[in-house]
Amino acid sequence: MPLMGSLWVGTSGLQTSQNALNTTAHNVTNADTTGYTRQQVSQGTKAYVTLSKGASAISWQQYGLGVYYSKTKQIRDVFLDQTYRKESGRSAFYEVSAETMTEIQDILGEMDGAEFATSMSDLWTAVQELAKDPTNTTAQSLFVTRSSEFVEHAQAVYDSLADYQDQLNSQVTKKVDTINYYGQQIAELNNQIIKVEAGGVEHANDLRDKRNLLLDKLSEMVDISYSENIDGCVTVQIEGNDFIKPDKVYEIGVKADGKTGFYTPYWKDLARTNADGTVNIDGAEVFDLTQEISSDLNTDIGSLKATLLARGTKRATWTDIPTEPDPADYGGAQTTAYADAYAQYLKDTDTYNTDISQSIIMNVMAEFDTLVHNLTTQINGVISGAADVDSGYLCGSDGKPLQIFTLIADSEGYTTTNIQVNSELLKTPALLNFRNLEKEEDRQTMEDLKTIFTDTSYVLNPNVATKTNLNGFYNSLVSQVANSGSVYQSIYESEENTLTGVEDARQQVIGVSTDEELEYMIMFQNAYNASSRYINVINSMLDTLLNSLQ
Repeated sequence: MPLMGSLWVGTSGLQTSQNALNTTAHNVTNADTTGYTRQQVSQGTKAYVTLSKGASAISWQQYGLGVYYSKTKQIRDVFLDQTYRKESGRSAFYEVSAETMTEIQDILGEMDGAEFATSMSDLWTAVQELAKDPTNTTAQSLFVTRSSEFVEHAQAVYDSLADYQDQLNSQVTKKVDTINYYGQQIAELNNQIIKVEAGGVEHANDLRDKRNLLLDKLSEMVDISYSENIDGCVTVQIEGNDFIKPDKVYEIGVKADGKTGFYTPYWKDLARTNADGTVNIDGAEVFDLTQEISSDLNTDIGSLKATLLARGTKRATWTDIPTEPDPADYGGAQTTAYADAYAQYLKDTDTYNTDISQSIIMNVMAEFDTLVHNLTTQINGVISGAADVDSGYLCGSDGKPLQIFTLIADSEGYTTTNIQVNSELLKTPALLNFRNLEKEEDRQTMEDLKTIFTDTSYVLNPNVATKTNLNGFYNSLVSQVANSGSVYQSIYESEENTLTGVEDARQQVIGVSTDEELEYMIMFQNAYNASSRYINVINSMLDTLLNSLQ
């Protein structure tokens, strides 16, 4: 090999070792940088020069031209990335669910220092005291007062649930805006990476780190799938629909419901514009919230979906929970009327399971409103049923049977937000003078009032077989929320442990070990020194040769 050519071999060693040292220093510098991926130097040998191919020789006679810096590659495991992002989305889903349950427990447990359960208990106690002496004006006044307190506390609980529902609704727009922002940033990084790597010389590793970090964050919010094409451009799908393509970002919009104001995320490019200028999002919705939530089906991924499910689609009431028909009300279980009623009940139950029960807040709202509706209408029924219009017994100033609870708006039914205590009774509780036409204490009406609280004929929802009385209904509701919250919390903690395990495994691959990098630094430093010494030797040989020719 010519001596002058040998200098190029040494120079290639110097350059390659210097680049390797730079890469190692870059790793050490970014050891604590979030999202940074360890980089590794790939070295290659330059082409060999063949001197002879003699058949009698064991091998060809060749000499090398040195080493070159092939590329700097990122050390990542695509399968660990996919697993991490899937579990990250699932963990975020159950985190939102667990937080929602915790908030609901706080709402049900304590409202402005007075538990709703206390108002229930106080009303029951007032009924018992009234039953002891139905003509006692103090007991009558206490019953009206406790009824008023019950309504106030019930409305406070329901309004707090509604307020929290609105808070979740506001989070929907923020999450959608964040998702669109991530999409635009990823698309911009795609373009930058393509420009850098177009010449086939440089790899945009730091830009890829930023893009991977955005994919990690995006995977927490929605269920994503992604792939990278030959140009280095990443395409992303959300819930199976295109989100990022090489030439476009398909943004998500939100449409507010005209009645509730609740936002529904939809694909802007799939929506249609009606003749009146309004947006029609039928078929363009991002999520199908009627799907069964299951890890096996991968339908429990993403904080945005969890927020939408927790929020629900409306203010739920007692009308959303179907009541199983009583055969006695239809002349027996064998009648056509009962068969039709039961068929409708099954249909309504399917609707409840699809539209109501999967929403944490809507389900609690509907069950809570059922309790309030049953209690108020039953009390009204007993009082008005005992009234006598002709004699004026238990009748108001208008001559009509008294009602303890009246409607705020006649167009709506007896829901928590639409009831109030009769204003006439608030002024004159003595109108509830339970002395019948025979001038005797109306003990039967008192027993009927007590039966309202003790009759075990109520269930929380169609999926619960155990019947309870109104005193136990609220306790069952709270227990259901507590149990569900415990389940969500357990799943969330399990997912967090899984996610931590996957992240630890991923960091073993992509993380930077300063000790290991220092070892590489010493190795490349020694290689640099060796190349330097090699050049010195060649230089000395050339110097000796030239001097000998003088």
